[in-house]
Amino acid sequence: MQIDSHHIRKRFSQNFLKDQVIIDKIINLINPQKDDFIIEIGPGKGALTIPILKYVKNLNAIEIDRELARLLKEKIKNEEFVVYENDALKFDYSKFKNKNIRLIGNLPYNISTPLLFHLLSYKKIIKNMFFMLQKEVVERICAKPNSKKYGRLSVILQYYCDVESMLIIKPDAFNPSPKVDSAIIKITPLSNTKYDLYSNESFKIIVREAFSQRRKTIRNALKIFLNKNDISELGIDGNLRAENLQIKDFVTLSNQYQKKLLKNENM
Repeated sequence: MQIDSHHIRKRFSQNFLKDQVIIDKIINLINPQKDDFIIEIGPGKGALTIPILKYVKNLNAIEIDRELARLLKEKIKNEEFVVYENDALKFDYSKFKNKNIRLIGNLPYNISTPLLFHLLSYKKIIKNMFFMLQKEVVERICAKPNSKKYGRLSVILQYYCDVESMLIIKPDAFNPSPKVDSAIIKITPLSNTKYDLYSNESFKIIVREAFSQRRKTIRNALKIFLNKNDISELGIDGNLRAENLQIKDFVTLSNQYQKKLLKNENM
């Protein structure tokens, strides 16, 4: 069976890149180097895989579709190309902890957010990530305060990483064509974050709860974690909504929450 005749599986949200001009632009953005250790998530039919192999010594790929993984191995006769038949959401990237990983891929909409959060737990071993996502998701990741698109995804990713929207891609660059525009985003984990954070877990909780009901004020959204006085002591207006707060405000709130937790534990 030829890879071009592969039956598209809707449950994997498969949209295969076909536009050679766009492929060349993406590879120029990634700028693969000979000694790079690249992992491609969802290589599909190899639109990026095959040309990138011309630049690097080896390339690893994670493909959940077993048939596609088999067809890729048959099509790419290269000992340096390794395919892991696995779910990128469950994959243990720490097996490459000494490799300074570069991640690339066309991420399906249904796994993009949980996968990005999953990858954050490996941020210390990741050099950078170039992902193709729905344009709307990229806009949410890069959104600034006082925007309707600014939310949990924006705050969490921008705290731990530099994010940059790189290229807009129209639906006709794919087969089948998706119903929405896509975009390439570059995500670079920060070795040193701008603000000191006491607890990653408390930060996740505060950000999640603050945006869980966007119309609520911070005072009401976080009332089971921080009372009115806790918030006012920080110089943060409790009448603001989550979308009005800066990233440093969420760090300050989560640090206050973590201090309360520790205080209660020591009582």
